[in-house]
Amino acid sequence: MAHDGQDMHKANTALLPDLLALTAASIAPIEAILEKAKSALQAHVIENGRVSGHLIEENQTAAHGFAWLATYVEGLRQMQTWAERLNADDKFGETEQLIHQIAFGEYLWQIYGGIPMNQGEILRLQDIGLIQDDQRDMMVPAIMTLTQSGNTQAARTRLVELMQEQSANITVGATGLDDELEMVREQFRRFSVDKVEPYAHDWHLKDELIPIEIIQELAEMGVFGLTIPEEYGGFGMSKSAMCVVSEELSRGYIGVGSLGTRSEIAAELILCGGTEEQKQKWLPRLSSAETLPTAVFTEPNTGSDLGSLRARAVKDGDDYRVTGNKTWITHAARTQMMTLLARTDPDTTDYKGLSMFLAEKEPGTDENPFPTDGMTGGEIEVLGYRGMKEYELAFDNFHVKGENLLGGQEGRGFKQLMETFESARIQTAARAIGVAQSALDVSMQYAIDRKQFGKSLIEFPRVSGKLAMMAVEIMVARQLTYFSAREKDEGRRCDLEAGMAKLLGARVAWAAADNGLQIHGGNGFALEYAISRIMCDARILNIFEGAAEIQAQVIARRLLG
Repeated sequence: MAHDGQDMHKANTALLPDLLALTAASIAPIEAILEKAKSALQAHVIENGRVSGHLIEENQTAAHGFAWLATYVEGLRQMQTWAERLNADDKFGETEQLIHQIAFGEYLWQIYGGIPMNQGEILRLQDIGLIQDDQRDMMVPAIMTLTQSGNTQAARTRLVELMQEQSANITVGATGLDDELEMVREQFRRFSVDKVEPYAHDWHLKDELIPIEIIQELAEMGVFGLTIPEEYGGFGMSKSAMCVVSEELSRGYIGVGSLGTRSEIAAELILCGGTEEQKQKWLPRLSSAETLPTAVFTEPNTGSDLGSLRARAVKDGDDYRVTGNKTWITHAARTQMMTLLARTDPDTTDYKGLSMFLAEKEPGTDENPFPTDGMTGGEIEVLGYRGMKEYELAFDNFHVKGENLLGGQEGRGFKQLMETFESARIQTAARAIGVAQSALDVSMQYAIDRKQFGKSLIEFPRVSGKLAMMAVEIMVARQLTYFSAREKDEGRRCDLEAGMAKLLGARVAWAAADNGLQIHGGNGFALEYAISRIMCDARILNIFEGAAEIQAQVIARRLLG
C-alpha cells in the first residue's frame, strides 16, 4: 500500500490542476508577442509597401527568428487543439496531460528566454526588435504557472515511468487521429518491425540499395498510389494517411519511408500540371510501381536557387534535347522516369524560362547504372540516407519526347514545382517524426538494458529527462504536421504550415538522434549500433526539401507580407 501511495503522490505532484485552462489562457499572450515582433520587424524590412528581399537579408537573424517564434506559437496552438479534442473524447489521460504540460512549460520558457534555431544559434526576442517591456505580455498567471511548474523533473520522470508501463503502445500518447488511420499505422508499424528494422542497419553499413522485393511489397500495400485518386489507379487517401505511412516506414528506415516521396512528388506534379493524357498514362504506372520516378531539379552551382538553373532543353522537331548537369539526384539509377526541370527559353536567366519534363529512361544495373543514351552519372558517397543512393548526372543531347513536356506548355516548370512543395514538405516532416521516433525507440531500450553503478540508465534523471523531451517534442511536431496535412486535404493553401512542420520536425529529429547517441555513450559512436545510423539519417532532414534557413526565410516573407 505504501508503494501505491508513493506512486499516487508522484502523479499528483507531476500534474498541474486545471491544465487545459492554463494552457488555453497562455495562447493569447504569445500571440500578442508574435504581433509585436511582426510590427517591430516590418519597420525594418518593408520598403515601398512591400517586403524587400535585400532588407530581409540584412535582417536575416531577426527574420528567421521571427519564423521560429511563429512556428512555436502555431505548435502550441495545435497542441491545445489536440488536447481539447482528446479531452472531449475522454482520451486525455495522464500520459497525454504530461506531454501537453511539459510542451507548454518548455516552449513558453524558450519563447521568453531563447529559442534554439540550432545548437549554436539561440534566438531571443530582443533579436527581433522587442524590448524587455514587451515581454511583460507573458507575465500572466497561466504562463507563470506553466513555466514554473510545467516541465519539472517530477513531470519528466513520471512520463518516462508511464512510457515504460505502456511500452506495447505504438506511440507515446494518443495521436488524436481516427481509428481508421490508427489501423493504417498499425499495419505499417508491423511491416517496419518485420521487414525493415532487422535489415536496415545492414543496408546502411553495406551502402546497399533497398531490396527490390521491399519496393514490390510496398506497392502491393498501396504506398506509391496512396494519395493518387482512384480514377487514376490510386487509393485516393488523405495527406493525413500519407503522414502516418511515411512516419512508420521512416521509423523503420528513412530510406524506406522516402521511397514514397519520389512517387508523391511525381504524382503531385502530374495531378496539378499535367494534361489529361499524361494523367491517364503515368498515374496508374506510378501507383503500381511499374514506373519508379526520380526528381531531377538541383544543379551543382545553384543549390536552393532553383530559379537560376542552367541545364537547357532545345527543340528538336516535336521533341527536345537536354544538355547540362544535375546533382543530388536520389534513386536515379533504378528508376524509369525523371521529373526533369530544364531551361527551354535561352534568353531567360530566372524561373520564367524553366519547363518540367516527364523524361523516360532505362533503369540501370550495378554494372551499368545509366544505360540510356545521352546520360551519364556517378554516385555521391554520403554519411546517411543511403538506401536509394545519391548521384550526379550529366546530360548530353539527351532525348525527351515532346509529349512528355508537363502540361504541354513551356515556361511553367517552376510554378508547377512550387505547387508540389506543400505535399513534399508535409511528407518530409512526417519522415522526420519517424526518424525521431526511431531514436527514441532504440535509446529507451538501451537505457533500460544498460546497467551502470548498479541500476539501469533510465533511472538517472538526466537520462529519463532526455527520453521524456524526445516524446514531448515528437508530439508537438506530429500535431503541427497533421494540421498541415488537414489543411491540404481541405484544399486550403498550407505552404506556411507545411514549412513550419518541416522546420520544427527536422530540428526535433536531430535533437532526438543526438540525445539518443549521448544516452548510448561510447557505444553510440560505434558503427554497430543503430543510433549511429539514425544520427546520420537525421542530419539530412535540415537540408533537403528546403534547408532550414531557406524554410525560415519563406515563412518570414509570407507572414511579414
